[in-house]
Amino acid sequence: MAIHYSKECAQFQIDAKSFSYVMQVKDGFLLHLYWGEKLDLRDHAYMFWEQGRAAFSPRMENCRGFILDDVPLEYPCWGRGDMRTPALEIINPDGSNIIDLRYESHEIIDGKPGLKGLPAVYAEEGDKVQTLIITMLDKISNVAVKLYYTVFEDKDILTRHAEIVNRSADSVYINRAMSASVDFDSMHFDVISNYGTHARERHIQRSPLKYGRFTLSSRRGASSHVHNPFLILTSPTADETSGDAYGFVLVYSGSFAAEVSGTQFHTARAVIGLNPEEFGWKLDAGESFTTPEAVMTYSPNGLEQMSANFHNIFRTRLCRGKYRDVRRPVLLNSWEACYFNFNEDRLKKIADCCADLGIELLVIDDGWFGKRDTDNCSLGDWVVDRRKLPNGIEGIYNHLQKLGIKLGIWFEPEMVSPDSDLYRAHPDWCIHVPGRPRSEGRHQLILNLSKPEVCDYIYDSLAKILKTGMIAYVKWDYNRNMTEIANEQLPPDRQREVTHRYYLGLYGLLERLVTDFPDILFESCSGGGGRYDAGLLYYMPQVWTSDNSDAIERLRIQYGTSLVYPLSTMSAHVSASPNHQTGHVTPFNTRFTVALTGSFGYELDPTALSDEDKENVRRTAAIYKEYGDRIVNGTYHRLRDPHMEDCAAWCIVSEDKSTCIAGYVLTHVRNYGPNERIRLRGLKKDAVYREKFSGKEYSGAQLCGYGIPAPLSLEYHSLLWIFEEVK
Repeated sequence: MAIHYSKECAQFQIDAKSFSYVMQVKDGFLLHLYWGEKLDLRDHAYMFWEQGRAAFSPRMENCRGFILDDVPLEYPCWGRGDMRTPALEIINPDGSNIIDLRYESHEIIDGKPGLKGLPAVYAEEGDKVQTLIITMLDKISNVAVKLYYTVFEDKDILTRHAEIVNRSADSVYINRAMSASVDFDSMHFDVISNYGTHARERHIQRSPLKYGRFTLSSRRGASSHVHNPFLILTSPTADETSGDAYGFVLVYSGSFAAEVSGTQFHTARAVIGLNPEEFGWKLDAGESFTTPEAVMTYSPNGLEQMSANFHNIFRTRLCRGKYRDVRRPVLLNSWEACYFNFNEDRLKKIADCCADLGIELLVIDDGWFGKRDTDNCSLGDWVVDRRKLPNGIEGIYNHLQKLGIKLGIWFEPEMVSPDSDLYRAHPDWCIHVPGRPRSEGRHQLILNLSKPEVCDYIYDSLAKILKTGMIAYVKWDYNRNMTEIANEQLPPDRQREVTHRYYLGLYGLLERLVTDFPDILFESCSGGGGRYDAGLLYYMPQVWTSDNSDAIERLRIQYGTSLVYPLSTMSAHVSASPNHQTGHVTPFNTRFTVALTGSFGYELDPTALSDEDKENVRRTAAIYKEYGDRIVNGTYHRLRDPHMEDCAAWCIVSEDKSTCIAGYVLTHVRNYGPNERIRLRGLKKDAVYREKFSGKEYSGAQLCGYGIPAPLSLEYHSLLWIFEEVK
């Protein structure tokens, strides 16, 4: 059993392979005692110090001097004396915002229940998974909260969410409903997070936790390019392979908040969930509200193990479908090849070249529908532009089929152009506030997916194309943030529900599509990586990692992304040189080395390549086909940090440790720089490995102990090694 309850101690202990999570009921309150290295089963009551430090905070009646402002609470509420960041705030019918939750009951079940209408981690038959459900009740308001804790014992993963139930006869309003909160008895942590912007996503920042609040958030109606919905706390000296690391990831694609605060008593509180600044929910009598899921893990062995835990659970128990465990097709995306400027003949020439080069999938990007010659029209009109494709999609599909190549296509289904037939027919279908101007971004507005009729239209429009059976891949784009958020069909007291209702609509739409079209590979895109989150991975197993296709820039982007998300979810392409965004001139091998750490493909014009580069494409496509499965299912090790050093290095080790793919890129040359050698990790020390390109043999102990020399002296050059065990 992974979940234990002691009636004598009124304690809950949740055990994973490497950690324990301990709670205690005391005077009706659910206290957080411990989260860290695995403990034995015994009474842990001594971990709660009832110090009674007032600091002007009130004491609880009939609770032996309880001061909520100084107590480690499992799901803290607002209004009764805890002045720290709450997990829950309720507006009662009388206008007060008091909620006083006390323990009512609990149950322990095998397996993991799903979350209605929301993406979530799932369990499969044979998994060691248990769920604890603790019911808390405010006896005055008759509002209950069910706290769900699911432990994946073998994977060192704990998931949490809350279900708020209105048992009263009146409506209440939820102002704040976080998915998880953890109180720590110390504030000696570093905080690690992502920051960025469009085409510069998920760079890493690390800083000591200080007094006050450190908040990551989005109010953009999407998880966003700026911050990503995860938070990491580490011991101050932790690195990749040593020290404590606590990770929190929200399985959600909309506006979020993740916060950690250093308190007056030198403790810390971390919370993650829906962004309360643009959220509210009217909960009528008898109704319930479910928060998105938070996925949590702890590693006593540094960041690398924390990342591996997240990679494992997200790849195998969040992503779904036929592509989950296998390499994805080698694709070529038409965007950098021709942008909007293409026709059927042009695409056929590209396809012929793809067939010669070993490419398996041709993706027609933006520009195939309506009158789409620029980005200022036609979104919403998902009808083939017969000027460009006189024989429709069928003309391209039939040509590709003869070549043995599959067809992919680009959509931006959540958007509408003011210059479109759809907008002229249904101007009320976009997100807008009646009587106010409608702000455009990229000449487009957002369709209001909180309206069921809009979701039905999108489904019908896409299904009409997808049910032909011609499409093997869909790139799903989303290219602006939300403004003027409202739904005129809802009353004024429900307008703060719109953003969350939008994502419930999106998730419902995606569930219909992936269910009805299980053989299609869906890839999420939002101006590149603007909605790279665990929520969408439940429906789409890979993401267009960034619009920035420059190999050197991608080193930092992919490095930061790997803190939480597995390589199989990162689409990574060899792009043109000079790069279309930065102008960098980067050797082909470097572009390939960087792109090999993800779901692989090309974003360039193959008809314009030199004979040498065509041969490079043939060679590199063959390498990915040979090793793609091992990349998808392998363990990723970050060896050198491009945020901190003049280089980047990494290795991917197959599940059975028989194969290791290692890469090194020199980003900055200094006169008389050090002699570089790259120490690998994750290999069998007593095994012998042969390097594929040189034929040299090394022991695992050599490769992990001394490493492999990296004698480079030119910027943007790289080395790629593939080591295979000699049987």
